[in-house]
Amino acid sequence: MLQLPQGILFDLDETILTEGDRLTILLDVAEQMEEFLTPNTPVELAAALDAALRDFWSSSPQARAERLGARFSIKSARESVISDALRELSASGMPEVGIEFCERFTQARASATRLFDGAADTLKELRRVGVRLGLVTNGAADIQREKLERFELSTLFDHVQIEGEIGFGKPEEMAYRHAMKSLGTEPANTWMVGDNLEWEVAAPQRLGIHAIWHDPSGKGLPAACRIRPDRIIGRLSELLYPV
Repeated sequence: MLQLPQGILFDLDETILTEGDRLTILLDVAEQMEEFLTPNTPVELAAALDAALRDFWSSSPQARAERLGARFSIKSARESVISDALRELSASGMPEVGIEFCERFTQARASATRLFDGAADTLKELRRVGVRLGLVTNGAADIQREKLERFELSTLFDHVQIEGEIGFGKPEEMAYRHAMKSLGTEPANTWMVGDNLEWEVAAPQRLGIHAIWHDPSGKGLPAACRIRPDRIIGRLSELLYPV
């Protein structure tokens, strides 16, 4: 039976907090603005915009530079990605359409943001039984700090590490090593929990960290995915019951 480790590193977005399903929100906005976005259907637009945003935030060097920049604006980045995608789809060449789409999308995501069920209670229980907890999140400092304050999360962690504050982030090796050093743990007695298969599973596994994939929707691993998490959970409370 696998016992709880000395330390656990957590991702933030879509692991502890959720902003709602991005594709669903994009589809809702596309349907609201359908008359301005022809000839594409809302379903086609939502799928294309979801792919564009995912590619930008997960792998774009520009996205990393944006997140670490002093003048970073998630709103401006979203506007740029969405407007560029709409132009490529020939859905709209009018900048104001992309701006309006982004505004509605941003408002909808902010309204949908919440803690996953049981997330806070799970963190509190892990601390109670002596597990040291670290938060390792990418993103701009002001945006991530606002989320931590809004949901009163900072005090639940022994170490909070934000890419925009320290100048490096996942999947860089130093991100995990720095967090473990701060917790006083080694890879063999550390878990990493998150929703990104490369950042929270493959990269930490290369260091010998036990990697747990958070799959709240229960979709399972993508077809032909070569990354194999050490464990898959649908709710954070499952961490309290090691298998």
